[in-house]
Amino acid sequence: MGRFLKLAFIVLAFILAGSKGYSQDPNEGTLKIGRTLGLIDAFYVDTVNLGSLTEKAIIEMLRTLDPHSSYISAKDVKDMNEPLNGNFEGIGIQFNLLHDTIIVIEPVAGGPSEKVGLQAGDKIITIDNERVTGINITTAGVRKRLMGMKGTKVEISVFRKGEKNLLEFTIVRDKIPINSLDASYMLNNETGYIKLNKFAATTEKEFMDAITQLQKEKIKNLIIDLRSNGGGYMLAATALAGKFFPDKKLLVYLSGRKTPRQDYNSSGMGILSSAKVAILTDEGSASASEILAGALQDWDRGIIVGRRTFGKGLVQNGYYLPDGSMIRLTIARYYTPTGRLIQSPYNEGYDKYIENFYKRYTTGELMSADSIHFPDSLKFKTLISQRTVYGGGGIMPDIFVPADTSHYSDYYRNLVRRGVLNSFALEYSDGNRDKLSAEYKTFADFRKKFSFTTDEIASFIRKAEEAGVKYNDEQFQKSKEEILIVLKGLLASNRWQTNAYYQIINENDKVIEKALEAVSDDSVYNRVLGR
Repeated sequence: MGRFLKLAFIVLAFILAGSKGYSQDPNEGTLKIGRTLGLIDAFYVDTVNLGSLTEKAIIEMLRTLDPHSSYISAKDVKDMNEPLNGNFEGIGIQFNLLHDTIIVIEPVAGGPSEKVGLQAGDKIITIDNERVTGINITTAGVRKRLMGMKGTKVEISVFRKGEKNLLEFTIVRDKIPINSLDASYMLNNETGYIKLNKFAATTEKEFMDAITQLQKEKIKNLIIDLRSNGGGYMLAATALAGKFFPDKKLLVYLSGRKTPRQDYNSSGMGILSSAKVAILTDEGSASASEILAGALQDWDRGIIVGRRTFGKGLVQNGYYLPDGSMIRLTIARYYTPTGRLIQSPYNEGYDKYIENFYKRYTTGELMSADSIHFPDSLKFKTLISQRTVYGGGGIMPDIFVPADTSHYSDYYRNLVRRGVLNSFALEYSDGNRDKLSAEYKTFADFRKKFSFTTDEIASFIRKAEEAGVKYNDEQFQKSKEEILIVLKGLLASNRWQTNAYYQIINENDKVIEKALEAVSDDSVYNRVLGR
């Protein structure tokens, strides 16, 4: 029991220590929780897992503070850090599961699997002499077997079409990059597009590598897609924001009870200071995404297109506990250059905070900007054009684009929920790999010429039926265009990776269309910015 009491003492002391508003001696509070756990252990009628009880107590204490202070168990800390650190240790493959078989989608370029000759389409049969087909293996199970410390070895055998025997590979694990940039390409002769899924330690380099390539194609305008980007490292966001200013500008500042105001400014060497820029946002854009969007909006430097952002303006710092677990404690609020606090209200508690967010889906906000109301007390003026903007609950876009529900149907939602789109695309790719390679030498060929035949569409419908999605012709016709474009995108991703997927599915994207119209027309762009 000793280590659990020690953990409880440290946690409560950490939360209470230095709290000027606390009416008791913090040491007394620390002793109370330790005494409570001791009494439970000594006298409670049933056996109790004190470790679990301590964790629940920590979680509930943090939950009463704000929605984003949180406890992370020791086993989850590494998984949490990997995406933001930008790498993990493993063999370096993209894989998927089809009919209980691990299929290699693509070896990571330059990674250990590519170096030993693993190829797209290979089916992994054994890992370290353990058969991994026909055992109902999960994605987590694959990761557990293939990931490991750098320098360690893993033995795998694969089935490869055209080979009589299984192929044996010894792969030495290494650091494998995790990309925060999903796509980068030219939308037209002047406008580039970049899709970011998070703000990580590697984001600035990934972004600049993409810009370097886009500049070779004479980029003049840039659309940055931050939809569903939940944030990450603040410094990654300020680094990107700084690229758009030719001089030193305040980008964001932090302030808290124990955190004196800290200003973060652009360097004054913005490589994109002359580019027209549009930031795409939605209700999933949060934290670091809001820092980037807020900085450009407040300085009238770029336009925001899409829907209102999530509204997370609280800054967390991580503190390790003795058992390797972590507390992420809110230490400050961040403010945009105009002084806006973007954080949505949470004074009514965690449950109400979450409820208020989900109300966006039922009150018409996703369909009409008129359903969103801010009090005058949250009104601010941008720093150049004196346009009205608001704090207190996310960033409102300059150009509102409602959610596109024209293709939604119960049939389509059931296809997504049952994973039919992914499984059909994977099965199609696997069965037609040679044909696709022969007929479409480049992605440009595939994008221009590929379409599913009537028989292939019928095969997809049968696949859905087998998965329990009953066919409905009216709903299928309503969703058909979206279904086929997503399937085509998934095929492209299986062959040419994620960048190709977005180039396909973005063809029907109304938010991108609006942003492209605005940055392509000086009069529209300048009018939005109040120039």
